Amino acid sequence: MNAQTPTTATAEASADTPSHADTGASGGSIQPYFDHAATPWTDLGDGIRRKIVGHTPELMSVLVQFDQGAVGTPHAHDAHDQIAFVISGSFACEVAGVKRVLKVGDAFIAPRLHRHGVVALEPDSTLLDQFSPRRDDYL
Repeated sequence: MNAQTPTTATAEASADTPSHADTGASGGSIQPYFDHAATPWTDLGDGIRRKIVGHTPELMSVLVQFDQGAVGTPHAHDAHDQIAFVISGSFACEVAGVKRVLKVGDAFIAPRLHRHGVVALEPDSTLLDQFSPRRDDYL
């Protein structure tokens, strides 16, 4: 290759870089990588935002970031198990009536039908939520 001939490998790699993994249930191909810097946050209001990291029909990973004091309203899922891992900050958490403060590296496990909720105790507190099966309502 000479200086006059542009390389297409870099352009092709950039064009093929996905913002999140998707098995292509809607007809697309498998996207095996998540690019955090290239994926914008979706503002959910009330000081909460999310990024879908990736999903298959059976599993979904989602980053959820909270402003200090933002509330993940207590709720339960009819069809989804959830594990939430603390990436940054800390949370006051309640699962099935049991309260605990979670810090970086801690997690909560909420099987379907178990009520759970959080309150962010620090700015930019972030959870990595895992759902099984995938939350189609997030897509």
